[in-house]
Amino acid sequence: METIILMSDPKVAAIPVAECGEPLVDVRRDGALRVDARRDDPEGAFAHLRADVLARLLDAQGRLPAGLRLLFVEGYRPPALQRTYFEGYAARLRAANPGWPADRLRDAASRYVSPPEIAPHSAGAAVDLTLVTDDGQEVDMGTRINADPEESGGACYTGAPGLSAGARANRAILSAALTAAGLVNYPTEWWHWSYGDRYWALSTGAPAALYGPRELD
Repeated sequence: METIILMSDPKVAAIPVAECGEPLVDVRRDGALRVDARRDDPEGAFAHLRADVLARLLDAQGRLPAGLRLLFVEGYRPPALQRTYFEGYAARLRAANPGWPADRLRDAASRYVSPPEIAPHSAGAAVDLTLVTDDGQEVDMGTRINADPEESGGACYTGAPGLSAGARANRAILSAALTAAGLVNYPTEWWHWSYGDRYWALSTGAPAALYGPRELD
């Protein structure tokens, strides 16, 4: 696999944010996207994205082969929830690897959960999603969505070796559609795609991120 820049890399945090003020919108508003409820919360925060990110998802969906659709699982994540996720996963890694120094622990945690201060989800810029058939059946992607590196033996990495031909083909279909719509993938998670955040800016050479972390209005 190619060298992966992790979310914890100082180059990501060094990207400036030129917040454009674009609103968060509810992706459920018109039924154009199929939305899964596994990350539902009382405020419905999970179902929000910046307006242009949603527009790009709909563009990507239109590029899929007949018989396939996107399944939206999670978008916006409040900063406090992001911190809870990051600290919880880091605590699991610390318990399993008590000899790891703090910098190694942070890097390892960032393979699966972004550090809170730069998290694309908390900017409304990132989405976790997969592919389903027209009748709503998830297709084989090689792992379940949100499988961590320990559970999956690294198969959660987008370019992981050893996948079945079907899973590899389905990941390629997803990647082609989302890349054509302007989103970028976080290579440790085949399901995580973003636009307008710091990681996107670093990946594309943009001078600044368009969106920074914010609270849901």
